[in-house]
Amino acid sequence: MNISLGLCSVTFRRLDVPAVLAAVGHAGLDGVEWGADVHCPDPATARSVRSATAEAGRRVFSLGSYFRAEGEDFTETLETAVALGAPRVRVWAGSRGSAESDTAHRNTVVRQLRNAADAAAEAGVVVALEYHRNTLTDTLDGTHALLEEVGRENLGVYWQPNVDQPDDDALRHLRALLPWLRGAHCFSWWPFDTRLPLAAREGLWRGAMDILGGSGVPVDVMFEFVPDDASEALVRDAEWLRGVLG
Repeated sequence: MNISLGLCSVTFRRLDVPAVLAAVGHAGLDGVEWGADVHCPDPATARSVRSATAEAGRRVFSLGSYFRAEGEDFTETLETAVALGAPRVRVWAGSRGSAESDTAHRNTVVRQLRNAADAAAEAGVVVALEYHRNTLTDTLDGTHALLEEVGRENLGVYWQPNVDQPDDDALRHLRALLPWLRGAHCFSWWPFDTRLPLAAREGLWRGAMDILGGSGVPVDVMFEFVPDDASEALVRDAEWLRGVLG
C-alpha cells in the first residue's frame, strides 16, 4: 500500500505531546505532522518531540509550519524541521488570495519560496504548500502557475477539499495536482466548516483514495479537525478509511 495514514497534531492543540501520541496509537495511525504553533515551536522542543515519536513507534511525517513567505526568516522553521527529523515542512503561499495579491506581494512570495526551497534542499527536506483560501494557492490554475514560477523540484503542494467544494470538483483538483502532490489533509466538512464523520462524504474520500492508490506514489494522508476535537472521532474515521483502503 502506497498510502500512509497519520494525524495533524493541530487537530488536538489542547493535548500535550504524549496525549497526541496516545490518540495516534489508539487510532492505529502511522505518524504525525507536528504543528509548529503549539507542539513543535522551536528546535529544542522538536528534538524532544522527535524522541517521543520514535519511542511511541510512530513516524514523523512533517512539520506543519506557519511560514508565510512574506518577508519573515525561514531559518528557524527549517532548523526546527531538521531537529524534528521531518522529511517535509508545510508552508503557506502568503496570506492574501490570488485576486487580492498585487505584483509586489506575489514577487515577494515567489522569491521567499525559492529561497526556502533552496535552503531546504541543502538539508534534504521537501517543502509543501498548503492548498488553502486566502493564499496564492486558492485556485487550481493559480497553484499551477505559482509552482511553475518558483520552479523548484523539492517544492510541491498538499491537497485538501476546498470549503463548500463539490466532490467531483475536489477530485478534479486532486488529479490535476498529482505531479506536485506531497501529501493530503483529510477531513469531512459540509456545509462550510461544519464537521462531519468522514463517511458523510463517502464519495469524496473513496474517490480520493482510488486516485491516490492508483498513482503508485507514496503519499501521507493526514487526518485534521475531526468532529468535536474528539479522539473517539479520530478512531472512528481512521477505522472507516482503513476499510475503504481494504
